[in-house]
Amino acid sequence: MPKALIVIDAQVDFCPGGRLAVEGGDQIIAPINDLMADYDAVVLTQDWHPENHSSFADNHDGAEPFSTVEMPYGPQVLWPRHCVINSPGAGFHPALAVDVADVIIRKGYRPEIDSYSAFFENDHQTRTGLEGYLRERGLMSLDFVGLAHDFCVAWSAIDAAKLGFNVGVIEDATRAIDLNGSKKAAQDNMRAAGVMLK
Repeated sequence: MPKALIVIDAQVDFCPGGRLAVEGGDQIIAPINDLMADYDAVVLTQDWHPENHSSFADNHDGAEPFSTVEMPYGPQVLWPRHCVINSPGAGFHPALAVDVADVIIRKGYRPEIDSYSAFFENDHQTRTGLEGYLRERGLMSLDFVGLAHDFCVAWSAIDAAKLGFNVGVIEDATRAIDLNGSKKAAQDNMRAAGVMLK
């Protein structure tokens, strides 16, 4: 079965020194590059937010980063400003082998809704187009790597499993934010959805 490597948000702002740095985020770039040759296709996702994005804490009066608010689509963590469109922080990590990618999926560019998953915005309705791309190419076996394990990687993997793909997460090529135990919760949720943790 043709297989694809889905590299989630390996961007400057999610690596040490970035605005929403994941500890050790830069340590997974070389292993991800090494994996790419083993796949029939490589997909990169890119968090891509406008300045006025509703998930930014500083766009809510008095709100603290990592607090939670209710949005029309459910609870939303408010993040430090990150991955602003065309900013240096939104760029891929400079060591990432971007030239190997078959396609780049940008997400989170609608101001009113966040997008953790590579397949859907956080309303679980608005699609990114990735599912159709993979099905058109017959890529039904997917492995996920990247940042962050417990948010965008987990949401993407769970959605892929729900959509009928054969899904794995290569945990050594991810790093977690681990906000209030979110890594273990993500692992439990992924297993429950049928995702193979490798």
